Amino acid sequence: MTHLTPDHAARFATATLSHLGREYPYKMDLVLNDPADAKPPRDHHPIFHGSFDWHSCVHGWWQILRLARRFPDLPVAAEIRTRADGMLVPEKVAGELAFLDRPYAAAFERPYGWAWLLALHAEAEQHDAPWAAALAPLAAAFAARFHAFLPKLTYPLRVGTHFNIAFALLLARDWAEPRDPELVALIDARARDWFGRDRDCQAWEPGGDEFLSSALSEAHLMTAVLGTDFPGWFDAFLPRAAAQQPASLFTPATVSDRSDGKIAHLDGLNLSRAWNWRTIAAMLGPDHPVTPVAEAAAQRHLAAALPHVTGDYMGEHWLATFALLALDGL
Repeated sequence: MTHLTPDHAARFATATLSHLGREYPYKMDLVLNDPADAKPPRDHHPIFHGSFDWHSCVHGWWQILRLARRFPDLPVAAEIRTRADGMLVPEKVAGELAFLDRPYAAAFERPYGWAWLLALHAEAEQHDAPWAAALAPLAAAFAARFHAFLPKLTYPLRVGTHFNIAFALLLARDWAEPRDPELVALIDARARDWFGRDRDCQAWEPGGDEFLSSALSEAHLMTAVLGTDFPGWFDAFLPRAAAQQPASLFTPATVSDRSDGKIAHLDGLNLSRAWNWRTIAAMLGPDHPVTPVAEAAAQRHLAAALPHVTGDYMGEHWLATFALLALDGL
């Protein structure tokens, strides 16, 4: 099984540093309230104005901080810390917070960007630096949004794109576990309500522009929610998994055009599935009949996507984050 190496870390971090401050092209998530709102991205987002879009910039920061912590002696680690010292500061966080108070901003980056901001804050807390304290008000604001949103989300969002609720709740739960027990309880209750009785998943995937597996993101979340009860749930959810059925979950997606930003999502699907299958296999344990096929599926998906993490900006501005998840977990 392939694992994260210093060579991977240097490649990922160098690529991500090159675009964290790259302001254009940039895809704004913005409702214009008047002509004065037509301003450059950095005026709206003092920190997260690079990497093509807000959420990719957020998880790009998560990625480089994680790599600097895991490999502190990398030559690029010093540059990461210097950049963080200049960007992850209270006055810039205040600007990001101000954007959340704009009219029609309640659904801004919901839920994907919310979850990645919490993950960034959790990573920043593991460094001997003031970054986490600066980010704390922003993390609190997005945690509050989860508290308000989840009770009124009647139906789960099962898509394989940014709106997928299982992926977001997996990241949010990881942040909340040591910090917000009420949010953990809310996530667990919602997950059980939405997914606890799911049986014989048909796995009609992938869609043509998806980077998350609806089926495996759900199962991955349930590893955290159910704990030791997960194997019994999984056996009912994917009862033919030992026979590698549904075949779609065990077959890496084909990426026909990596310069097409939507089609390039499928490289991310292969990477996120690798992470899903690795986690599921670990939770099932060595004696479960699905474990060896899950581990093999993880390796196939990783091999299909890892060579393509860099090369075209449509993938390069975000894929290294998912490669890091696939190689090293959350």
